[in-house]
Amino acid sequence: MSFGKMNTFIDIICTIPTKDKEGFATKDDNILASVLAYKEDRHGSERWTNMASFSSATSLFRFRKIFGLKVTNEMVIVCDDGRYQILSVEDVRNRGMYVEVLAEKLEPTVR
Repeated sequence: MSFGKMNTFIDIICTIPTKDKEGFATKDDNILASVLAYKEDRHGSERWTNMASFSSATSLFRFRKIFGLKVTNEMVIVCDDGRYQILSVEDVRNRGMYVEVLAEKLEPTVR
């Protein structure tokens, strides 16, 4: 993966519950890392059809492995397009250099 393809700036976020002065629970964002990543949206290529088990995945992110941070599916990726819930995390070719994440775009609900 070349640095030229890694042109999307992302934040890896963990949401933590906090309480305000009145005792109501709210969720705050805790930024764990900010990195450059390669982003690929879902389209009709052969590669995306082979990933049929993740039918809800809308985007793929690839970035360098972050020392001291284990990326899990409890985290969220935020970029200029919006928020993405992490569905799966995989080490690319088991070399410990790059991480590949399949994620689903979170859409706000309208009431």
